[in-house]
Amino acid sequence: MSATSKNPFIGVGICNLSMAFLFGLSACFQFNDSDWYFWIPLYTTAFIVNLVKWAKKPNSRMRKMAKFAMWLGFFLFIKVSIEDLAVGRTVAGLWSLNMRGRVVRERLGSGLVISSMFLLLRNSNTSPAQITKYGAPILVGVAYGLSFLFFAFQHQEMNY
Repeated sequence: MSATSKNPFIGVGICNLSMAFLFGLSACFQFNDSDWYFWIPLYTTAFIVNLVKWAKKPNSRMRKMAKFAMWLGFFLFIKVSIEDLAVGRTVAGLWSLNMRGRVVRERLGSGLVISSMFLLLRNSNTSPAQITKYGAPILVGVAYGLSFLFFAFQHQEMNY
């Protein structure tokens, strides 16, 4: 019996490992941030949940950690969006992908954590939905694709 016949969602494990690496790296970059006390727990929890999910089946403790990370991600997404609107930007700024801005990077990071935890919680059911089969590779593609495009082709100074 091959590994793929035992686990039809083998690609989800590779995606969890990829997202764990991305969240671990993101946690390391938060030490010079002014509100690091929000972002380091968010990225560290997402890192641990994705790494443990890659190594073994989810248990109740991991689901609780995933829910915590998802709700913290929601809180930070709303916090960053309110900061963006308070500065005087319009709703169009909400959809901006100009990752030179701190607000856009933080919004994208919290959105990736929310999406990853949502997919992980949906995949921890006994009969995972189709969204988890295709959602995890799409999430990895978006996360790494946007990061690569930004760092490969962005040569202007970042805003903090």
